[in-house]
Amino acid sequence: ASVADARAYAERGHDLFMRIEQFPKPVIAAVNGFALGGGCELVLACDIRIASDNARLGQPEVNLGIFPGWGGTQRLPRLTSPGFAKELIFTGRHVTADEAKVAGLVNHVTTQSELLERAVAMGEEIAKKSPLAVAVAKELVNAVFDGDYHAALARELAAFGDAFATEDQREGMAAFFEKREPRFTGR
Repeated sequence: ASVADARAYAERGHDLFMRIEQFPKPVIAAVNGFALGGGCELVLACDIRIASDNARLGQPEVNLGIFPGWGGTQRLPRLTSPGFAKELIFTGRHVTADEAKVAGLVNHVTTQSELLERAVAMGEEIAKKSPLAVAVAKELVNAVFDGDYHAALARELAAFGDAFATEDQREGMAAFFEKREPRFTGR
């Protein structure tokens, strides 16, 4: 492949994973088996990651004379730590689900038989919440590494105030005080 072809290929991966990362609804990854290279980068773009106990994750691109090109060099250190990310990227080593959990690469580890059930249950739990509040919270959390801490706090402050102009906020507070489940409408 030419340099231009390689860049175009990487741009497609970047575009797709940025769409996942910026999608207004939470995206939950259920990792079963191998998630290596681009598969690991896909997992990194998701909001919550649940892995089965047989999952293996890694960035083995150095074995091909390249490095992660779909955001892995940026998302992995932000999600875990720079040292852990450098080790995986520099060595091409795979990690078990348990090691990935300790490093912060996955949120939960479960058995293979319970993986999808656990992921769906988390999705159902989130779906009961205000879609507006979840979408804005996702956007704010995603902005944590944009660089300017004080500007990020100002965005949170403004968004928090705006939340009080929504029907979901009024319903959520009313349900809390009435000791019942809220019925959110996304407005």
